[in-house]
Amino acid sequence: KLILASASPRRQELLQLITKDFEVVPADIEEIPQKHETPSGYAMRLAEEKARKVHAAHGDCFVIGSDTVVAKGRRIMEKPQHEDEARFFLKLLSGTRHRVHTSVCVCAPDGRMASRNVMSMVRFHRLQENDINAYLATSEWQGKAGGYAIQGHGGLLVRDIQGCFYAIMGLPISQLQRMLRGVGYGGVA
Repeated sequence: KLILASASPRRQELLQLITKDFEVVPADIEEIPQKHETPSGYAMRLAEEKARKVHAAHGDCFVIGSDTVVAKGRRIMEKPQHEDEARFFLKLLSGTRHRVHTSVCVCAPDGRMASRNVMSMVRFHRLQENDINAYLATSEWQGKAGGYAIQGHGGLLVRDIQGCFYAIMGLPISQLQRMLRGVGYGGVA
């Protein structure tokens, strides 16, 4: 049995590309960066905490934990709490490159664990005030790390990417498929 330890509709949609046979059990963990924690370290810690927490209650299952962190330098850009914060993020990202770190952790019933961090670079167009206003009006920024969704209207803000599009969305499915096989899960294509 396979469990996705995430309430994210995007992760559920992406996981369906490699298997339809899974359950969703969101992990309730505290998501606060620790002092001096790097963006990639933060993403990895959260992915592992999510997988371990759900695996502790479902030890006979394979459990996937994942987390995505948007970072400008060492600045971690969480999910904006309000529109003004989303506006600030978009202005900060305008015309520049930033990193998106997505970490995945798989816990197996036999105790094996596999973890991987996938880093992608995203470069935004130079945004005008009307670009930002139009994007904020979609409300798509809500609940999205860094305040944008690349797979939606947020894709219009993006000039180019280097790395894994699916990882930027929240789940690097190619790497995950190999990780699942590596820990003995046989239910993936």
